[in-house]
Amino acid sequence: MMSNLLFDHPESEPVVCQESPTRAPRLRCPDRNQMLLCPQDVDELIAPDHPARAVWAYIEGLDLAEVYETIRAVEGAPGHPATDPKLLLALWLYAILEGVGSARRLESLCEQHAAYRWLCGGVQVNYHTLSDFRTGFAPMLDRLLTEGAAALMAEGLAELKRVAQDGMRVRACAGASSFRRQPTLERCLEQAQEQVAALKAELEADPGAGTRREQKARERATRECQERVQRALRRVKELQAKQDAAKDNGKKKKPVRASTTDPDATVMKMADGGFRPAVNVQFATTTTGGVIVGVDVTHRGTDDGEITPMHGQLVQRYGQGPEEMLVDGGFAQKAEIEAMARTEAACTIYAPVKAVRNPKNSPFAPKPGDGPGVVAWRKRMATPEAQEIYKERASTAEWTNAHARNRGLVRFTVRGRNKIRAVVLMYALVHNLFTGLRLRQMAVQAA
Repeated sequence: MMSNLLFDHPESEPVVCQESPTRAPRLRCPDRNQMLLCPQDVDELIAPDHPARAVWAYIEGLDLAEVYETIRAVEGAPGHPATDPKLLLALWLYAILEGVGSARRLESLCEQHAAYRWLCGGVQVNYHTLSDFRTGFAPMLDRLLTEGAAALMAEGLAELKRVAQDGMRVRACAGASSFRRQPTLERCLEQAQEQVAALKAELEADPGAGTRREQKARERATRECQERVQRALRRVKELQAKQDAAKDNGKKKKPVRASTTDPDATVMKMADGGFRPAVNVQFATTTTGGVIVGVDVTHRGTDDGEITPMHGQLVQRYGQGPEEMLVDGGFAQKAEIEAMARTEAACTIYAPVKAVRNPKNSPFAPKPGDGPGVVAWRKRMATPEAQEIYKERASTAEWTNAHARNRGLVRFTVRGRNKIRAVVLMYALVHNLFTGLRLRQMAVQAA
């Protein structure tokens, strides 16, 4: 009988599996010496409904002309091509959405994380470029906040009629040990000036010492140190002048100090009861839609006196101010309430009335020295309608603060009020972007 095999095979006995305690397991082990070819479609890195796509779609519709005007590398001229500002802004907005606040961490994610790699599209970015961009264009970010909020109001998704304002204390990039009194700051300034002079003399004596990049880095660090000490000295003098002008209540006045790391930081009482260097971030949010319409950063540890500046900011941004503002007890100062009642575009303030010690007295009754605005406020807050309106503050202002906290607004990694304000504006842009997406989706579903 002919065999179907090309070659004859010797007959073998059937293999019988026998259990053996010495038999080694079969494993799939890594082989890192092999060569792999991995063709990849960048657009397939993330899903079609990924939040990074929403961020990029938003960025594509923005006008960043003032940033493009600063780029010196142009067609037909020498120079290394600059990184597209739209890419840098998109990376920061998505990073804030994911709770990332470090430029070095963001640089690492652009190499490892699929969403950031999709945004980069093959463009390499470094932390220095990311850091400079984040704090270098605060006026543009401020304009984008105004335009974005105005667009949502024009679509009928938000109203400026009623606004809730609240402040949140955020840890500053300064240590408690960096605060100095005026005599110490003056000595620090002398030392900084001596370092600047010594560095200039060293470079003049040997211009080739070190690389050009190292020289620039040393010059920048020395100059920034001197500027921070100068700002701290001015800050101490301002605080001392305010303390001298304040009324003497018999209490012993504490010595005035300022930080050499971040002169705009102030030691504040935080939510956990501790005292740490921080700044006061103010958000103004519409009760209809929950859109952030105003942002401010102050170095005062309390919220009193912040209603009038925020109202003026909203008038400057949108040409009109809110008809009603909801604030907590920290804002409820008689002078502020009276001032807001006397403005040309009078704004009704909803704030809790402080309790009185004598239970027989009503906190809503007029008190000696109350102006007409304060009297009207007390009378208004006694009504159930006003108390019902005031309930909207917690679901608006506290909701905005909670979102900012969840997205990493716990401690700033930049120094100076202007740089901090630029970071806060980015948080507001992210908040409004995804709030707008949610409001539009709800409007489509309701139609």
